[in-house]
Amino acid sequence: MGEGGGNPVGSPAAEPHRVTALVFDGMKLLDLAGPFEVFAEAARFGARYELEVRSSDGAAVRASTGMRVPVDGDVDSATDVGTALVVGGDALPTNPISAELTAAATALSRRAARTASVCTGAFVLAGAGLLDGRRATTHWQHARLLAAAFPRVRVEPDAIFVQDGTIFTSAGVSAGIDLALALVERDHGEEIARSVAQSLVVFLQRPGGQSQFSPSLALPRPGTPALRQVTDAVAADPAGDHSVTALASRAHVSPRHLSRLFRQELGSSPGKYVEGVRVDAAIRLLHAGQSVTACAQQVGIGSPETLRRMFLARVGVSPRAYQQRFRTTARDPATVLDDEDPVEP
Repeated sequence: MGEGGGNPVGSPAAEPHRVTALVFDGMKLLDLAGPFEVFAEAARFGARYELEVRSSDGAAVRASTGMRVPVDGDVDSATDVGTALVVGGDALPTNPISAELTAAATALSRRAARTASVCTGAFVLAGAGLLDGRRATTHWQHARLLAAAFPRVRVEPDAIFVQDGTIFTSAGVSAGIDLALALVERDHGEEIARSVAQSLVVFLQRPGGQSQFSPSLALPRPGTPALRQVTDAVAADPAGDHSVTALASRAHVSPRHLSRLFRQELGSSPGKYVEGVRVDAAIRLLHAGQSVTACAQQVGIGSPETLRRMFLARVGVSPRAYQQRFRTTARDPATVLDDEDPVEP
């Protein structure tokens, strides 16, 4: 049996591993299609996955695109479930989740060897109590709301996906592909997972703990005009003089009061906020093909080693590793790294 649940894998005689997706009106189509494409592609390379789609009552549903999604039946008739997959939907974070949907998630999870959610599907699992006392993640835009609405869930807002026991949760939309690749690798090994990733032209695989997105974009826009003026100035010129004294002077407040505003509205110190914006700017420059050394200089961080430490702390990988995984085709890849860049393992 693959670690974390699932039917036995790895031999022609192994029983198929059934992946059963729970869908509902308003679901995100990519939350279903992305992981299912991974499992279906894996089957082309020898994995034994069976895919089915179910709703709480067995009726077809409408995706957020308006597309009709047929189903294979209701949850109560599901049998031999290897992976229960709960997709997300735009309404889940801000609207009451129906008792029918949480009951269906509970019933399907009980039948499954492991349970996974994509994006805001974590709200369904949380509403069903399946995440109580567990670590979990969701789309970065909704992580704070998930933590506030379900205080018994230990939300990790930056992770691409999180495993806690037999429960897996993933971040926004395309992170469902990362999670599905990870599950394929657990079931069948790295070779098949790599073949699937290459066939689908996706990265194998973004580490589960890697930051979902740029470090500071998840922060809310300040409500205080003086603080908004400061953050706008930092965003407009990341490399500028953004010491606490300089920022306080711009806002016409004392450094102590400015620090208090940052803590109250952004949950960050001024220095940490500026650091995040500079790392964001470095990410954009890396995408454009700039070297690590050039990025560090242009965003006001200074040395490439300092940028490397900030990247590891905030993004989860080094600048060079990030660029190698997500590099643009705008420049010859051989030219984007220079001799001054720190050597990465």
